[in-house]
Amino acid sequence: YVAAVYEHESILSPAPAVPVERRAALELMGRNLDIYEQQVLAAARQGADIIVFPEDGIHGFNFTRSSIYPYLDFIPHSHSGKWNPCREPYLYNDTEVVQRLSCMALQNKIFLVANLGTKQPCERWEPRCPPDGRFQFNTNVALGADGALLATYRKHNLYFESAFDTPAQPDHALFDTPFAGRFGMFTCFDILFYEPAVSLITQYNLKQIVYPTAWMNQLPLLSAVEFQQAFSTAFNVNILAANIHHPTLGMTGSGIYTPVKSFIYHNMESYGGKLIVAEIPVITADYKTNLEKTPGKVSEKGEGKEQSPPSFYAEMMYDNFTFVPLWGEKGELQVCANSLCCYLNYQKAVLTDELYALGVFDGLHTVHGTYYVQACALVKCGGLSFSTCGQEVTDATAVIDFQLWGNMSTPYIFPLLLTSGITLDFADHMGWKNNHYFLSKNRTSAGLLTAALYGRWYEKD
Repeated sequence: YVAAVYEHESILSPAPAVPVERRAALELMGRNLDIYEQQVLAAARQGADIIVFPEDGIHGFNFTRSSIYPYLDFIPHSHSGKWNPCREPYLYNDTEVVQRLSCMALQNKIFLVANLGTKQPCERWEPRCPPDGRFQFNTNVALGADGALLATYRKHNLYFESAFDTPAQPDHALFDTPFAGRFGMFTCFDILFYEPAVSLITQYNLKQIVYPTAWMNQLPLLSAVEFQQAFSTAFNVNILAANIHHPTLGMTGSGIYTPVKSFIYHNMESYGGKLIVAEIPVITADYKTNLEKTPGKVSEKGEGKEQSPPSFYAEMMYDNFTFVPLWGEKGELQVCANSLCCYLNYQKAVLTDELYALGVFDGLHTVHGTYYVQACALVKCGGLSFSTCGQEVTDATAVIDFQLWGNMSTPYIFPLLLTSGITLDFADHMGWKNNHYFLSKNRTSAGLLTAALYGRWYEKD
């Protein structure tokens, strides 16, 4: 099928914390929706069956709970009624945004996924009802090619979003399409947690995911395109990921991902939006995921008498990693922390004056969210001193053959492989063998930035 995602440089309110009238809020959102309209038309002309827009693309961000209120649409959150906002605009008040989205889908005969703010009144006596008498949700809507509202998803894992509430139960949002079967939907920070992302995919055996996001890139392990691809690979799903485009905030990185090929956009230099359209195969459900323990090649460790280089500590992603440096053109390294040991066999195709290190972290990550990580990471350091390992690096020249493995305690391993200029590469082999997860690559396509096994031990969050 043909998929489209649009990385949108949203027109933002100059003073998001200042309350405005609904009319002014609609005027600002209308300017973003005008751009959406052009992109839906462009995608439809290229034969797209579905288009996905980013999180916060219509209303922006940095609101307070009260200042976002005029930007919120009312959307009935139930899977019963077949409501078509374009054809039945009179059914509910305050539905101007979803009406416009519905009409775009209908006029262009395309499935459309977008993110907006929604409100739901509640009675003060209801449990969890906020003092102002309403719930406010960060919501995705999926609209059919006839404009009908197919599914809504209210974001569960909020990322410092004081304007929004968390729904009482995680939504499992699904919708069916004639071209690729069933899609699931979640938002941004959700991708790092079991609920609802992982439970949705495993429970319904999903193979297609739509993913609006407003992601701030954090190298070396959590760049948007890097993690989006790793998620697609780990769960053997297609992901249509639409990010917002605000380079000054470190926000870029969208793509259409299959487990074997990616169509990505990452641009920190220029401004303006970007439409990606790609034809991708429908994944059939009987294909194995990389989470299942399948035998693979792991070279047994030799009886080498080489001394491992000295280990050192450095901060990476706000976590205290234990590292060993890669000295020389080839070697076998090992580094451990807690119960996790990481191993690396490597050979540099070209000797360069760059410092690389193999790092391990096994613990609770506590900055910008709390979640348990087990990571084995081969990274290029920012400079030649140990203290630069873990820094954000975007360019590298060393082409390396490597095999990386670790005795991970969780089945949920995201294989990261990032090359110079924030480009992606695919591993030659990966999977489980003898209770170790491994990742191997002969000759990266460009200089290696990061090769990592990013494990999420959900039970220990």
